[in-house]
This record gives sequence, structure tokens and C-alpha cells, in this order.
Amino acid sequence: MSDLLQSVGLKLAHLLEPERAHRLALKALNAGLTPKPGPVTSARLRTRLAGLDLPNPVGLAAGFDKNAEAVAPLLQSGFGFVEVGAVTPRPQPGNPKPRLFRLAQDRAAINRFGFNNDGMEVVAERLAIRPAGGIVGINLGANKDSTDRATDFARVLAKTGNFVDFATVNVSSPNTEKLRDLQGKAALAGLLAGVLQAREGLETRPAVFLKIAPDLEPQDIADIAGVALESGIDGIIATNTTLDRDGLHGPFGAEKGGLSGQPLFGKSTRVLAQLAKITEGRIPLIGVGGVGSAEQAYAKICAGASAVQLYTALVYGGIGLAAEIARGLDDLLARDGFNNVAEAVGSKTEEWV
Repeated sequence: MSDLLQSVGLKLAHLLEPERAHRLALKALNAGLTPKPGPVTSARLRTRLAGLDLPNPVGLAAGFDKNAEAVAPLLQSGFGFVEVGAVTPRPQPGNPKPRLFRLAQDRAAINRFGFNNDGMEVVAERLAIRPAGGIVGINLGANKDSTDRATDFARVLAKTGNFVDFATVNVSSPNTEKLRDLQGKAALAGLLAGVLQAREGLETRPAVFLKIAPDLEPQDIADIAGVALESGIDGIIATNTTLDRDGLHGPFGAEKGGLSGQPLFGKSTRVLAQLAKITEGRIPLIGVGGVGSAEQAYAKICAGASAVQLYTALVYGGIGLAAEIARGLDDLLARDGFNNVAEAVGSKTEEWV
């Protein structure tokens, strides 16, 4: 697809209601109407994350392909890895519509989806037939009406874990009531223990990551880092969406839900750097929040991330942005004399703390 065609497609998509445009984007992927450069890679971009060999460190964040409907074309879209979900034990419709809002002036979005998904049974069937090769993960969620949310995470992993390379424990979505309470020290330790126990029953051993919120105090961040290190999980994803609304423009800035995109970049990167300083390289970190360019991906890596993820930027830059960022990142690493991603990780952590 040419740049012109992608530009026209984006302009047409922005004339549609956001959630409908999102559905059409998934259909376009499956119809072969989007760029398919394959996994963009080079000796400099290839990196190892928690035992996973990535062609490049630019991943797709959870939320874009909630139900694992477009895994194959996404793996050919330039990403180094793809995360589907969030997935809950039982299907659920999520919150009432409208629940997705574009903030074009801010290159941002607000969503309050509420873990709408097809449920673990259906998603497991789709993941079971995904193409071999490529790194795919699943974001684990809990049902809104669950009486034991901690057990929900373990159940989803038990059902889907044999078909993925990593699983993310998502206790940081602001759109399921009291979910973020599971980030507390005691609750989090118990939750992670249950998930890791569920992994022991699998034929494979997917990496287990923890995704945290950006709206945390320094002591909260220190507590989470301590629990993560003690638990034996394989990585931390920093961060999910924010409840902060400072400096937004347009009519949707006050909508309830999680804010993603450019306004989140600074806040999420500061949390990432704080984690990097506390953990001192003892656990890999994945940086997400406001990544929309190669420069921003590079900044996250220099702040302490071994890999990055993006989603909202695709709304404004198109699916071709993944390959563009990966190639640009290669150039930036070369410019600064780094032979690989690992050499750059944490090289500028102090600038962010």
C-alpha cells in the first residue's frame, strides 16, 4: 500500500465513529489491504526479551486485536511481537457505547471499553491455529462481575497459555471497577503466585509479564517492583492508560476512561525510568504509552525499556507506522554507536527520574 493510499484510508476512517473504524481496520488487515513488509529486522534490531527472540523491539500493545482475529497479518506488518486481548474467562460485552473517543489535536484517545471480548474459549481456538513463528502474547483479564478476579487471570492463562509466547497480567485498566486495587502489595503477590502456579500446569512455559498503571506514587512503584522481583515473573510493562486529563483539547477531553497516546508519553516514561532505577536490570521492562515515532521508542529504550509497544499512534499514523518506527530505531542506534538494542537500554535512565 502506498503512503498516499494509507493517508486516504486514514482520512476516511476518521470520518467514521471510532469503534466502527477500528472494526474496519481489522477487516482491512485480514483482506490484505494493509502494508505487509514482514518482520522488520537487522543485526542491530534483533533482541532477546525474557527468553524471547524478537526480530525487533517494537510491539503491538493489547487492545487493538482484542479477540486474536488478525494475528497473522499483524505479524507481517513490521512488529517484532504482538499482544492480543484483554481476554476474560467468559465473554462480555463491555461498557455501553460510545466508549472510544479520538482526541485528534492531542493525537490521543480515551476508551472505557471495559474488557469487551469473546472470552477465553473462542480466543484459545483462534490462537491454536495461529501461524508458526512470530512472538504472540495474551493480555489476561477478569470478568466485571467476577467474585474472584485473581482466579480469573489464572483460568485464562490455563486455557490459552499453550498457544502463546507470553502472557500479561493486566491489573491496571481503569475501566473495570476496583481492578487497580490488585496492584496493592499483598493482593498483587497472591495474584501473581496464582498465575505462576497455573503456568506450571502448561505444556509450554510462556513468559509472564505484569502491566501497571502510570498513576502511581513512588512508594507504590517501589512496592510493585519488590513484589515483581520476589514473585519470579519475567517482566513488567509500564504503563497502561492514565486517568490524568491535564492539558487536553477538544470536546472529548473530559470523557471517563483511560487516556492513551501522546499526552501519556512523559508520565509513562518517568514511571518506566523509576522502575529501571529500582530494579537495576534484574527484570526486563517493556515501555508503552505515547510511542508514536522512532525517537520516542528510542527514548523509552534509553530510559530503561528492553522493548516497547504502541497502539494509539496507529490511529493517526496507520499500520505502516510499525515498520517505520523499527527502521528509524535502527538508524538511531547506529547514529549513537550502539551495536544492538541491549547496549542502549537504560543509557539515559537518570534523565527521566
